[in-house]
Amino acid sequence: MDRRTFVAISGAALLPLSLTLRAQGQATTRRIGFLSPFARADVEVLVNQLRPELDRFGWTDGRNIVLLEPRLAEGRNERLPALAAELVAQGPDVIVVQSAPATRALMQATKTIPIVMHAVGNPVELGIVADIRNPGGNITGSTFLADETVQKLLQLLREAAPRVRSVALFVNPTNEAAAPLVKAMRADTAAMAMRIQVVEVSGPGDFEPAFAAIRRENTESILLPPEPLIRSKRDAIGDFAQRHGLPLVVVGGSRVLPAGGLIAYAATSVQYAQLTARYVDRILKGAKPGGLPVEQPTKFELIINLKTAKALDLTIPQALLLRADEVIQ
Repeated sequence: MDRRTFVAISGAALLPLSLTLRAQGQATTRRIGFLSPFARADVEVLVNQLRPELDRFGWTDGRNIVLLEPRLAEGRNERLPALAAELVAQGPDVIVVQSAPATRALMQATKTIPIVMHAVGNPVELGIVADIRNPGGNITGSTFLADETVQKLLQLLREAAPRVRSVALFVNPTNEAAAPLVKAMRADTAAMAMRIQVVEVSGPGDFEPAFAAIRRENTESILLPPEPLIRSKRDAIGDFAQRHGLPLVVVGGSRVLPAGGLIAYAATSVQYAQLTARYVDRILKGAKPGGLPVEQPTKFELIINLKTAKALDLTIPQALLLRADEVIQ
């Protein structure tokens, strides 16, 4: 057998092996999708925090995983069903999702692709999962007790501004999490002898009328839940609060506290990224999402803006300052 014949035969023999190895290489590259109603800047923070956490589990973007382009509704919940369908059509191995409406859209789009919730509030109460310990179906992930978090923020507001007797709660009625939050908030404010003004906003054009309504009611403070549309307008809300001398408190970290905000309180975003990465890792290694308990972060951070406090002529108690994780001077 001459050299040319040997090379031809060897090449033909190795071709099936080459194709097999290539197919195996493709199979080991897993695809992770993202669906969120938040703005691009907010989701980029999540993705950038998630990358190193996934890397710790051996999942590196561009090597054995591909992070698909996030599908973003940017505060418009009505867009979520179409975006969910687009994402499911890409055939991801797992999808990371933010917010109850986005999770609901995915529930309608797929019953098989694993879904990992990232800080979705009250999933049992909303019927997203059957049980915290045994969620069932194709959904699991991290959550937070929205009612308890808002209650704690309300207590912090009263501690920082004890003379405040009324609060405006911004809600988006197109978000299914709004109704149970309002119900809990009414009970909390009643127990604290406070008046609540529920301010509904379902689109960008609703904020100026909302500001006018707060002025008409002479409401003395504002509380913002972690709702995508509301968060997208946090700077405008902060400017309004600052102009009219209203203490503004926010569910979230320092990044979402507007310049005119007084207090931010929430579980740390790093913890959420760690939890999400752990769920993704276990699912990609074969675990069924329905058998993975839903978890809550255990560390919360408190941010107090002393500059805003001084502008409001508020003296923050020393005991409260000592509990703060960050004090903005």
